[in-house]
Amino acid sequence: MTIRIEKADAVWTIVHSRYEEARNAMDPFSADALVVALNEFDKDPSASVAVLWGEGGAFCAGWDLKYASTLGDRAKFDEEISTGLAFPMGAAPTPRGPLGPTRLELSKPVIAAVEGPAVAGGMELALWCDVRVMAQDAYFGVYCRRWGIPLLDGGSVRLPRLVGQGRALEIIMTGRKVPADEALQIGMCEKVVANGAAREAAEALARDIARFPQAAVRADRRTVHESYGQPLREAMRTEWHNGVEAHWHEGADGASRFTAGLGRSGDFSKI
Repeated sequence: MTIRIEKADAVWTIVHSRYEEARNAMDPFSADALVVALNEFDKDPSASVAVLWGEGGAFCAGWDLKYASTLGDRAKFDEEISTGLAFPMGAAPTPRGPLGPTRLELSKPVIAAVEGPAVAGGMELALWCDVRVMAQDAYFGVYCRRWGIPLLDGGSVRLPRLVGQGRALEIIMTGRKVPADEALQIGMCEKVVANGAAREAAEALARDIARFPQAAVRADRRTVHESYGQPLREAMRTEWHNGVEAHWHEGADGASRFTAGLGRSGDFSKI
């Protein structure tokens, strides 16, 4: 069992455990199991925030190249990758990415807790998450550059959105190591913590998010994702549509609690 879920109230930590075998590189079985776990999280009304963590000191070393080496036959590659994981036409459901959930569009936030390497597809998996918490010695990198394997899990799409086109191209084309301090500086991660503390810090952040009324959290998150690249007026319309629904679901009740005396002067402890 390479994927397991550890639950603590509204925070679910999804653990990927293939370290001894492959430094948490992703094989098809783990990718399928990770998709199942994240869909379970998204559909469960008791769950609010997920943390994705690689057990053993590595977030994810990317796509399992031992598996990739078995796809040298073009017919097998076309069946399993070019066709099996390709984006379908029409209303057919989107298949998983090679790293699993990188094509999912969840309704709830996911935080990456990164220890050690998050390279190649593992970097793409971390970029898919909403927020990244990195240990001091953790690092990113398009290490698949060495083997002629392109980015297929959104890395060439999401990285420019985080760090800008020129910097993303330099990181992608050189395949160089991006240490945690640099990742923080350029906006590739949001927090750097002591070695071994990434999971704990990510779970603490998840609890901070989970304690708020969730309809508004999810509406604002959805707007950030949906409005990216939209013209200003269309983006404002998206915000209004998402926000009004959340307001009537929770906002009026929250305003009543404030009127009754809670949360004054920026106090978040009693809401």
